[in-house]
Amino acid sequence: MHYDVFNGDADGILALVQLRLSEPKTSTLITGVKRDISLLDKVDVGNASSVTTLDVSMDKNQAGLEKLLSAAVPVFYVDHHRASNIPQSTFLKTIINTSADVCTSLLINDYLKGAHHSWAIAAAYGDNLKAVAARHCALKGLSQNEANLLEQLGTYVNYNGYGRTTDDLHFHPADLFERLLGYESPEALFSNKSSLFYDLQAAYVTDMNKANSAQVLFENDICKVVTLEDAAWSRRVSGVFGNDLANQSPDKAHGVLTQNLDGSYTVSVRAPLNNKQGADEICVQFPTGGGRAAAAGINALPEEQVETFITTLANYYKN
Repeated sequence: MHYDVFNGDADGILALVQLRLSEPKTSTLITGVKRDISLLDKVDVGNASSVTTLDVSMDKNQAGLEKLLSAAVPVFYVDHHRASNIPQSTFLKTIINTSADVCTSLLINDYLKGAHHSWAIAAAYGDNLKAVAARHCALKGLSQNEANLLEQLGTYVNYNGYGRTTDDLHFHPADLFERLLGYESPEALFSNKSSLFYDLQAAYVTDMNKANSAQVLFENDICKVVTLEDAAWSRRVSGVFGNDLANQSPDKAHGVLTQNLDGSYTVSVRAPLNNKQGADEICVQFPTGGGRAAAAGINALPEEQVETFITTLANYYKN
């Protein structure tokens, strides 16, 4: 039995869409909300014949990966998050690139030699790699309207991945992948006025209108930190709202805190777009933190550590 294991955001989903359009394969899908990243532990090692893993941190899946390799299960692992320890095994094939201007879908695009480049461009937009995505659009000779639609698609698919559980989402990531796989290209999705693209568009606009009234906890010339209430809509926008704030003020770092049931906060951190480094270094200082240089997060920041987080964020980019 083959397993496809992938992050439930735009990058993970659209990486797998590209791969399965080029290399169709019957598989068991393992995914979840964007922050559900300890996914390899969910693979049934005894039944696994092979595993593809896309856009999930190797650091957070080390134990699950070691179990698969010890059982002689071939693993194809493609990712752009920090990987402190890549196992040496004949059963492991990796494409790992932690550059701030790379995402998993772009790595898959290179692997497939651009066979489904429009999906990769949408994913890059969804990962807030706007300049990179725009360069790809120019290289492919896409019109501004085509680029705008791909940007919207990436944003909406990414937005759909955020939530406490999949109950918060408009589409389960596995269902969203399967539905998108039915379209050879995004253009076919845009031309169908009853497609999920337009459903997500309407939901996104509604939620982002609410987010624009977010409470500002701290702001100076270096960073801005806002907080959102404990609600399904706020959990859905927590990541894309951070991207939106970063695009509005590219010289500032941003933190979006969304309250959890236990009083802690889920935190999305965006490094300044003009200095895309350090977000992961900030977040790993807290027990449930991780991510990559340009964008990272903390799953459960205790309320008593909020001030420490703000100080850490501000001091990191002070110079």
